[in-house]
Amino acid sequence: MFKKVLIAEDMDFINSGIKAELSKLGITQIDDVQYCDEALLKLKSASLKNAPFDLLISDLSFDKNYIDQKITSGDELIKVVRKEFPSLKIAVFSVEDKEYRVQTLFNEHKINAYVWKSREGLRELKKAVLQLYTTENIYVSPHVAGSMRKSQAIEIVEYDIFLIECLSLGYLQEEISTILKEKSWSPTSVSSIEKRLKFLREHFNANNPTHLVAIAKDLGLV
Repeated sequence: MFKKVLIAEDMDFINSGIKAELSKLGITQIDDVQYCDEALLKLKSASLKNAPFDLLISDLSFDKNYIDQKITSGDELIKVVRKEFPSLKIAVFSVEDKEYRVQTLFNEHKINAYVWKSREGLRELKKAVLQLYTTENIYVSPHVAGSMRKSQAIEIVEYDIFLIECLSLGYLQEEISTILKEKSWSPTSVSSIEKRLKFLREHFNANNPTHLVAIAKDLGLV
C-alpha cells in the first residue's frame, strides 16, 4: 500500500474523513494542507529529502482568505504538480461534475482518479486509492464516468477556452489577435480566430458570441 499521502483540502472535517478512510488501508503517513501553495512546497521538500509522496489527493475549489496564494485552485495545482512530478499518482476528490473539466484533468493533466464528493464519496475514494495502488488503471466515479465516454469535448483545447474568455471580456477579434501574438500562441491571424470561433459556435449550437459565452459558463469552461 502507499506509504505517504498528501491531502490538499481546505475543509477540516473532510480532511479528517479522508484520513480515517486512508488509515483503514494501512497508510501510515498522511499529511494534509489547506492551501495549494503549501501542497506544492510539501511535495518539493519531500522530494529533496528523498522521501517523496506516493499519492496526492486534491480538491479543486479552495476558498480565498487573507493569505495571498500564487496557486488558487486544484486545477492549477495539478497542472504544476504533473509537470514537476510526472510519476506521482494524483486523485481528485471534488463536487465538480462538469464534463469538460473532468476530461481536461484526465486528458491534459493526466490525473489517475476522479472521485465525486458525495454521500458515498469517502468510501469510493478508499476504493479508488486501492485500485491506484494495485493497477495502472484510472478510476472515475460512476456519476462523472459519462464524460469520459463522450468524445466531442476532447476537441476543445486551452486555445479555445482562451478565445471564449476573451469574448466574455468584450475583446474584438483584432484585439484577441494582438494578445495571442504577445503570448506567442498560434494561430494569431484574425481570419484563423474567426474560423475557430465559428467552429465553436457550431460545436455548441450557439446562435452568436454572447450565446457561446453563456453556454461555456454553464459547462464550466470559463
